[in-house]
Amino acid sequence: MLSGRALALAVLAWSLLKVAVRRLFDDGPSGLALFRENYDADGLPPLSPAERAALPRFSRCIACGRCDLGEAERIAASRGAYRGLMTVVLASSRSMPDFDAAALALAHVPEEVLAQKERICPTGVPFRELAGFVRAKARPQAPPSADGAGSGEPSALALVAAVTSPAADLDPSSADRAAPEAT
Repeated sequence: MLSGRALALAVLAWSLLKVAVRRLFDDGPSGLALFRENYDADGLPPLSPAERAALPRFSRCIACGRCDLGEAERIAASRGAYRGLMTVVLASSRSMPDFDAAALALAHVPEEVLAQKERICPTGVPFRELAGFVRAKARPQAPPSADGAGSGEPSALALVAAVTSPAADLDPSSADRAAPEAT
């Protein structure tokens, strides 16, 4: 009987043989179709070579906060969907499954504002190009319902949950009930 390295080599050779034979006779999906089958449910879209080349430009953000200057009105008007441009840029350039939440937030920022932010960004993040990329990769969202409850999509709910404070944080009198006094 084999043991140690000989057993490991035999198992590896057997696995390689199985993969080679399966590839010869299998008609299953491959390439982009296999990628989509594996990752569409996770919201991870495939990228073209041009999109892959653009990602480093989108990731230039150093979180200086300059792009958030003057955004208070839009942040307030979004009712939690938009936390500022810097947060959107960081999320959308570093975590692809967050495209849905980033697209919801970018709906609150007009193109002319993105152009202004490009001029003040010290690292030259291409905000308009990034916004177009995010919108193209985001899954289509259902419009908000008449009662303002939102689409009910998991990404929309996650974004709202991430930025909404618990009710206890809003009630100053709850601080007295939250923690016992030290004696």
